[in-house]
Parts: sequence; C-alpha cells; structure tokens
Amino acid sequence: MGRIKVKEIFDIFKERGFIEQHTDEGDLRELFKKPVTCYIGFDPTGKSLHIGHLLPVMALTHMQRAGHRPIAVVGGGTTLVGDPSGKTEMRPIMTREEIESNARSIKKQLMRFLDFENDRALMVNNADWLTKLNYIDFLRDIGRHFSVNRMLTAESYRMRLETGLSFIEFNYMLLQAYDFWHLFKHHDCRLQMGGSDQWGNIVAGTDLIRRLERDTAHCITFPLITTASGAKMGKTAKGAVWLDPEMTSPYEYYQYWINQEDTDVKRFLLLFTFLPVDEVNRLGGLEGADIRQAKEILAFEATKICHGEEEAVKARNAAKELFGKGEQGISDSVPEYPIGKADLEKGIPAFILFEQSGLCNTRSDARRLIMQGGGYINNEKIEAFDQIINLTNEKDGAMLLRAGKKRYMKVSIS
Repeated sequence: MGRIKVKEIFDIFKERGFIEQHTDEGDLRELFKKPVTCYIGFDPTGKSLHIGHLLPVMALTHMQRAGHRPIAVVGGGTTLVGDPSGKTEMRPIMTREEIESNARSIKKQLMRFLDFENDRALMVNNADWLTKLNYIDFLRDIGRHFSVNRMLTAESYRMRLETGLSFIEFNYMLLQAYDFWHLFKHHDCRLQMGGSDQWGNIVAGTDLIRRLERDTAHCITFPLITTASGAKMGKTAKGAVWLDPEMTSPYEYYQYWINQEDTDVKRFLLLFTFLPVDEVNRLGGLEGADIRQAKEILAFEATKICHGEEEAVKARNAAKELFGKGEQGISDSVPEYPIGKADLEKGIPAFILFEQSGLCNTRSDARRLIMQGGGYINNEKIEAFDQIINLTNEKDGAMLLRAGKKRYMKVSIS
C-alpha cells in the first residue's frame, strides 16, 4: 500500500466531526504515517444494522479510503454475554442460532460499504475464539490484569449499579479487551474505534496489550449523534431506520435524510457522505428555500452509499414525481400497502386505513392527524377522520395516502 499520500486520516476525522475522545494525538499521527489495521465491533443483536451504527461504519470506510485496513468484528461471542454500555437493564439472552443468523445478515450489509477483496478489509466473528476459551485459564491469564475497583469507575458499569449489574455482563469488558489483544496478536491491529460509551472497554484493551505484550495500542471514540431536536439519530415515528432494504426501503431511507432539520444538514453531510469539505461548507451555507438542494444531495449521497446509485436514483425520482405530479406519479419505489378489493368494497374509515398501512402508529395518532388537516388521499385533504375510503377512491388500481407534507403510502388494490 505504501506511504499514505492523501490527507491524514486523523485530520479527516477531526474536520468532519468524528472524534469525541482519543489516545495521545502525537502517537496517533505517528501511527498513521504508514498503513495501520483498525477494528470496530458490531454485536449482532438484530438481523440488521441501523442508522445508529452508521457513524462507525463510515469511519471504517474512511480508514480504507485513506489506505488503511479495517476489520469489522461481528460479535457472535460477546453477544452471548451482552454489553451493558448505555443500557438501563440487561438484554435478553439470545440463542447461538439467532446470533449466527443475525451475523450472516450483517456481514452482507457491511460488504456494501467496505471492499473485502485481497484482504483490503477483514470480517471476523469473535465467537471463533471466545467460545473456545477455558474459563480457569482465562481467569489466570487475563482476569488477573483487571482491577475490580477500576472497572467500577467505568461509566457503563456505574450507571448500572443502581438498577443491577449481572455477573455475566460484568465480564463484557474483559472479553472486549481480549478481542483487541487477539486482533493485535493475529492481525497486527493497533487501533480500536467505537462509540463514546465504549471508551472504558476500549481503554481496557489497550491496557491489556500493554501488560501482555509490552506494546502500545490506540483508540478513538465517536460522539453520540442526536438531531437538532435532541432525538436519538435514526429514530422515527415508525421506529428505527434500518440498513436492510427489506426492513427500511431505499425510498424510506432517502425520505429520512431529506426530512432532516435545516440546522443538521451540514453536520450530516460531513458525517454521512464523502463530499469534499469545501462543497459541504458551500451547501451548509445555503438558506431559505435553497437549503432544499442541500437536503436532496444529503439524501441522495447517503442512499447511494448504503443502497447503491441505482436505488438512490429511483428514490430521488420517486420523491420528485410525488412532489411534482401528485397521484399521477406514484412510483414503484414508494412504500406499498396491499389491500383486498373486497375490503374496499365494504369501505374503511380513513383513520383505520392510515393506522393499518403504517402511516400512523396508532388509530389515535391517525385521528389526530386527520382532524388537524394533515391527512390526504390522492392529494385531496380528508375532511373527517372517519371518512369512508372505498373503491370510488381508486385510480389505476391504487390510491395514494399522505400524512403531512412528505410521508406517502401507496395502497395497491388486488
């Protein structure tokens, strides 16, 4: 790979807002003068990653683009224990079969972001080494290097002491530290990155490497990303925004980004696209109606990175059709809710259809939306929450529901 000739990755991370905490900056800059192997872990607690995981994924992608080698660690082993970081209560214990199925799905998603050809990036599962550990040997060789008093000062443990911390969770820090040491030994991995809640776990790994190997490893943590309204990144009225296109369609993914607050656009362009900083600064300086252009670019670039350019173009075109032509431009990319012709012949109150189709979480939400003038069918305002929707509303075998200004649902009739 040779000496890195592009802008130093540490500077890229700093100017784009990736860094919350880090080990010594001078040592990190020295480390980045030649290709370095780094890693981030992803516990497969679900079958898909979501937008809350996106910042670490983007960081690994930046590392690879700068000539370094990322390792994505699927935590098939650590998920058997459960990470207490950021949790107010213990996670349900998952079966190995569930974890392995989720791990396979997550591997496919990560391959959209990282190039694994010719070992330019690695993907490993920590179950391959953690499940083979002998407990007594682990206590003698690894556990003796950990101070319980020091562990209890970690934020992830302190916040759980009042509600209860199980012994199985208490072991998580040791296992994550062991992961770092294992990757250091077998892949010369000298940098671990993760969310700000992982600082204590990551530092424990650097300390273990120092004690066992008399060598130095480093860490970088990322800030917790919230929207301008204070909401956690990736949460909507319908729930999490997933990277799996079957759980969140590319169109819905595009809509999530284009509907961000004006004040978040510049920050999100820096974090979740690869656009040059100068271009981001230009877009971030747009005001009034012009900020729509920046939002469209954010939505397109973010969707392209996650789902590919073809799906991003489809989502963009679908959005333009809906805004430009109303019901005449119902695209195949718009989320779809199928309904039987027999059901429509009987007629369905509007608020029930809005809830059933997923445009509203509850019937109360749907009633409130329509009563406040935010419910539309085929771009015509619904006048009463119990207005009957039936076959007279059909146009070319479908209907277009809209909640507010920007959320659409195509109701297909069969």
